[in-house]
Amino acid sequence: MSSTEPNTAISHPDHPETELPRRLEAGETAPDFVLPAVVPAQSDGTDDAAQSDATQRHADREVSLSEVLAQGRRVVLYFYPAAMTPGCTTEACDFRDNLNRLSAAGVTVLGVSKDPLARLRRFAERDHLTFPLLSDPDLALHRAYGAWGEKKLYGKVHVGVIRSTFVIEPDGRIAIARYNVRAKGHVASLMKALDLA
Repeated sequence: MSSTEPNTAISHPDHPETELPRRLEAGETAPDFVLPAVVPAQSDGTDDAAQSDATQRHADREVSLSEVLAQGRRVVLYFYPAAMTPGCTTEACDFRDNLNRLSAAGVTVLGVSKDPLARLRRFAERDHLTFPLLSDPDLALHRAYGAWGEKKLYGKVHVGVIRSTFVIEPDGRIAIARYNVRAKGHVASLMKALDLA
């Protein structure tokens, strides 16, 4: 179960009966949350056979935005439609490949999807992902951040997950809010915006 601040819904002008979440902007306070997640297990340096088991490499635990921010770190919170799909794999692997530079700059990466923990664990193991993947099956966090709404797919408009990324400062303020990002090249663009390119 997620814990989020409310995000006032707005009516879409073309569909007034449809309540869509409001999109957040830079300068606003990021909604806090606590969500279940698949998190890379900390290695103790041993080469124990048990550590090669999938359940040993990733652990299930809750992740709280306020706890990460309390460590004085910036957070890159990104929403993606579905684990193990081509675009989402590209984006996740780009974050993985740049994680050392991001981490060294005091940035924690958190990925969010509506997938259950079991699927997130398979995704993390298959692609050797080294950052937490959060599960938001009721879409409460997606709605709080405006990452759920109308989007175009193959020329048709439908409601679904909007690929979105937020950079949150340690004081809880949103520094960057990007919606409808493309999976390919997104991390490079974000790194440039963070002066890490």
